[in-house]
Amino acid sequence: LPSGESRAVQGHLGQHKLARTQHLAHLVAGEGDPQTGTMTECFNCDNCKESLYGRKYIQMDNGPYCIPCYDAYFANTCNECKELIGHDCRELYYEDRHYHEHCFRCFRCDRSLADEPFTCQGQELLCNDCYCSEFSSKCVACDKTVMPGSRKLEYNGQTWHEHCFICSSCQQPIGSQSFIPDKKDYYCVPCYESKFAPRCTRCKKTLTKGGVTYRDEPWHKECFVCTGCKTPLAGQQFTSQDDNPYCVKCFGNLYAKKCSACTKPITGFGGGKYVSFEDRHWHHNCFNCARCNTSLVGKGFIPDNEEILCRDCSSDL
Repeated sequence: LPSGESRAVQGHLGQHKLARTQHLAHLVAGEGDPQTGTMTECFNCDNCKESLYGRKYIQMDNGPYCIPCYDAYFANTCNECKELIGHDCRELYYEDRHYHEHCFRCFRCDRSLADEPFTCQGQELLCNDCYCSEFSSKCVACDKTVMPGSRKLEYNGQTWHEHCFICSSCQQPIGSQSFIPDKKDYYCVPCYESKFAPRCTRCKKTLTKGGVTYRDEPWHKECFVCTGCKTPLAGQQFTSQDDNPYCVKCFGNLYAKKCSACTKPITGFGGGKYVSFEDRHWHHNCFNCARCNTSLVGKGFIPDNEEILCRDCSSDL
């Protein structure tokens, strides 16, 4: 019966199935009837019909074949040397291609691949050393070849072994985690934040995204609030007093001048203007004659105790 063995070989392109087969020829001796001394039955080649008694043969599914018939009808052609692979040769086959064992060799260095991992590039069989020297990249950290099938990391056209791609600060492998490049260095996120990221002026924690700048200092949006009422000021109008930020309402209530007419704060926001006289102040639209309510902005006026009068109304006194 035919016998053989197969093994899986790890190569760059995955699991390569390499099978090794050798057909065994059997020898049949003649058997006679002890009563008559004659052959009990015929045992012939299924193709040429010649007797197989005393001859080597190979048993196939459909019957026995003499060696010449077997080689003529069943032997495969070697993909390398193009000659028949006879019954007495050890045969290897890979992806529907058959080889003599001694023909299954590296295309570049001629090394036997019968018992070694190999890679197939098009129609060429290559040992791992030849494949790596021509097709594999080198790790930029250790300058060694990144072997086929091994885990690697690629970034910006460069390649690392997985264990060689480490944080420039803590020296731990970054692996599949996020990282931040800085010139020729690479940092894991915690180390980069600790080393380079700006810190909020109020809470002193790092700003990883967003934030606002006030007086050239960074703040978290949620930390930049009114000193008085703690309302967030990001995107809102605000002013400052003694370097502390305030919303318009708090600033007006705490620090702004009060209009002598309406008693509301004069903040100046929104392009508002005001008029001052001695120690009193007015909004532009509040600086009117106390009698006729005519605007006195840019005009002459007469103070009358707490009141401000236009010249016409003061002449009636």
